[in-house]
Amino acid sequence: MSDRITVGEVAARLIEGCAVRAAFGVVSIHNMPILDALTERTVVRYVAARGEAGAANMADAYARVGGGLGVVVTSTGTGAGNAAGAVIEARNAGTPLLHLTGQIDSDFLDRNAGFIHETPDQLGMLRSISKAALRVRTAPTALGTMREALRIALTPPQGPVSVEIPIDLQKALVEPPDPGAFHLPALTPQIADEAAVDDAARLLSTARRPVLWVGAGARHCAPAVDRFARMGWAIVTSIAGRGILPEDDPMSLASFGASRAVEDFFDTCDALLVAGSRLRGNETLRYGLRLPRPRVLIDIDETARERAFPFDRFICADAAPTLAALAPRLEAKMQIDPRFAADVQAARTAAERSLREGLGPFADILAAVEREFRPQTLWVRDITISNSTWGNRLPALTHPRQGVHALGGGIGQGLPMAIGAACAACEPRTRWEPPVFALVGDGGLALSLGELGTLAQERVPVVLIVMNDGGYGVIRNIQDHEYGKRRFGDITAPDFGTVARAFGIESRRVQSVAAFGDALHWARSSGSPVLLDVDMTAIGSFRQTWAGPPARTSG
Repeated sequence: MSDRITVGEVAARLIEGCAVRAAFGVVSIHNMPILDALTERTVVRYVAARGEAGAANMADAYARVGGGLGVVVTSTGTGAGNAAGAVIEARNAGTPLLHLTGQIDSDFLDRNAGFIHETPDQLGMLRSISKAALRVRTAPTALGTMREALRIALTPPQGPVSVEIPIDLQKALVEPPDPGAFHLPALTPQIADEAAVDDAARLLSTARRPVLWVGAGARHCAPAVDRFARMGWAIVTSIAGRGILPEDDPMSLASFGASRAVEDFFDTCDALLVAGSRLRGNETLRYGLRLPRPRVLIDIDETARERAFPFDRFICADAAPTLAALAPRLEAKMQIDPRFAADVQAARTAAERSLREGLGPFADILAAVEREFRPQTLWVRDITISNSTWGNRLPALTHPRQGVHALGGGIGQGLPMAIGAACAACEPRTRWEPPVFALVGDGGLALSLGELGTLAQERVPVVLIVMNDGGYGVIRNIQDHEYGKRRFGDITAPDFGTVARAFGIESRRVQSVAAFGDALHWARSSGSPVLLDVDMTAIGSFRQTWAGPPARTSG
C-alpha cells in the first residue's frame, strides 16, 4: 500500500507546520481536497464562512491578533473573485495571508472554453489584488510554490499572496515531503547601514522636544518604542499602530496626531522620527498636517521615500533593529526640555477632551464601553460614524495587536473580522480574554449579515455593538454638507435582533444610555455571542456632525 499523500494534504500539513490553528473558507468542488485533509487531520480548526469575502476578513483578523499567518481557502472563478475586497483590505493592512484558491483542471486552463468556475486570467486578477499570485504547475512543485508564497507574504512589507492549485493537482498523489519542509521559512531582517544610522542620530541628537510616530510596520517594535518614551520622546501612533506604546503611558499621544491640540503641540517640537507608518491621508488632514522638522523616516519599503511628506533623511530597513540601533546613539546626547513631558500630557488631555465634548450623549456610550473594557479585551471596528469619531482613538489600548479595524475604509468587514479575532483569542497560547468587542454600523452589518450564521455556528464569544442610525449615516451627512441635502443611495435595514435570534444569537435593543450600560455588562458576562442593537436616533445626536475625514489642502 502506497504511503503517498495528496497535494491537498501537503497544503494541510504546511498550514499546520506554520502554527496556524484556524483556517477559513467556503467549500467547493474545486477546493475539497485541501479542506478534506484539513478537517480529517483535526489539527487546524476549519471555520466555514458564508462567503469568501467574510472568510478572508476572518483570516486577516486572525493573523493580526495572533501575530502570525492567516489562511483562507476559496474556490476558483466567482469564489476567488468574491474574496477580492477582503484580500485588498489585507494588503492595505500588511497582513501576511496565504490565499489558497482552486483552479479548474490543468488540461482546460487558459482555454476560455466555458468550464464551470473558469475565469479568464484569474491569475491576473489575483496579481492585481495580492502582493503576489502564483500557480502550482505540477504536483511535485506544489510544496515549493506554497513555501515561496509564504516567503513573499512574510517578507516585509508583508501582505497577502494567492496560490492557484488546479483541482486535478490537488488530488494528485506525491511522496510525503521531509517533515522539516512543513514550517515557516526563516527570514533575515533588513539591517540599516551603520553610516545612515549615525547620520540620522547626529541630526536628531540636538532636539529638545522630539516626536516618534509609529505605525503598523512597527508593531514588533514595542521594546524599542518604550525605550524612546523613557528617553523623553513624545510617542504618537497611526490608528493601525495603536498600543505599540500603551496608551495610558504619560508620553503617549495615542492616535490623536491630527487633532488641533496635538498639531499645535507639534508646532513647538523640533524633530520627528517616523517608523513603519505611511502617514495616511485620513490621519494627516489629507497630508496637510503640520509636522515637526527635521524629519527622519524608517521604512522597509524603498518606495516610501518622499511618498507623502518630505523627509530630511530616509533609512530603508526594518524598524525594530533600526530603532534599537538609534536609541543608544541618542540616549547619552539628548537634553530633553524639562517641560516637555507636561506639555505632552496637556496636549493629549486637550485632544481627548475635545473628542468627548463633540460626541454629545454618545460620550456616555463611550464611557460605558470603557467601564467594561479590560487590558485583555480585543477591540474590532467596522467603518461607521461611531468608530471614526471615537472608536479609532478610545478606549485606550495597551498592546499593538489589541485593535483590529478596516484599514482600507471598506464597510461590512467588522463582523467577520470579529469572528477571526475571536478564533485567535480562543486558542490556548493567546493573551486575550473573551469576549471580543466589535463596533459596527447598521449599513456595514447589512453587507455581511450572512456571517451571523458563522458566528452562531462557531459560538465564539463576540459582543456585536450595532450603532444603528437607520442607514448610511455618514453618507447622509456628506450629502447634507456637499450635495445640497439631496439624498440618494440609502438603505433599509432589517430588525437585527430578530435576525440574530433566528440564528440562535441572543440580542437586546438599546434605546438609552443607561440601558446600553446595563446591556453591555450583561453581554460581557454571557459567554456567548450577543448582538446589541443600539438605537442612535432614540439616544440623540452628536454635538459635532461627522462628514468624512478632516482635510486641509497641503502647501
